[in-house]
Amino acid sequence: MIYLLLGTDMGDRSANLSSARELLSQELGVRLLCSEVLETEAIGFDGPAFLNQAVAFDGDFEPCDLLHRCHGIEAAMGRKPHKAVYDSEGRRIYAPRIIDIDILHLNGVVMDEPELTIPHKQVFQRPFVLGLMQQAAAKAMK
Repeated sequence: MIYLLLGTDMGDRSANLSSARELLSQELGVRLLCSEVLETEAIGFDGPAFLNQAVAFDGDFEPCDLLHRCHGIEAAMGRKPHKAVYDSEGRRIYAPRIIDIDILHLNGVVMDEPELTIPHKQVFQRPFVLGLMQQAAAKAMK
């Protein structure tokens, strides 16, 4: 099972999540199982609240291919290309974004590369992420 986290804090956040789900389903040719939508405060910067949602699906994707497809969807929705940026003390610098698609878990793959870490660190650092994953997983069990 593959789990992604969708997040948005700009514009019509509900419409952004809906567009991201549609584009993911079309691009990947999968049926998405979705958690509830959860509003959370911005983490790592002062900004508007985020809407977050986990989606789950079955599929056989190479990690970097899936990452590039997710980045393509982000770009199609208006997000500028991005790389992680850190301050002088090594803390990640975050900014508002129309859509963010993170790979949380991919069929048991474990990797830690500069471009991609699976499982995603947020699964362990932000309790709400695990809760959203569990909701999507429960739908997969039905």
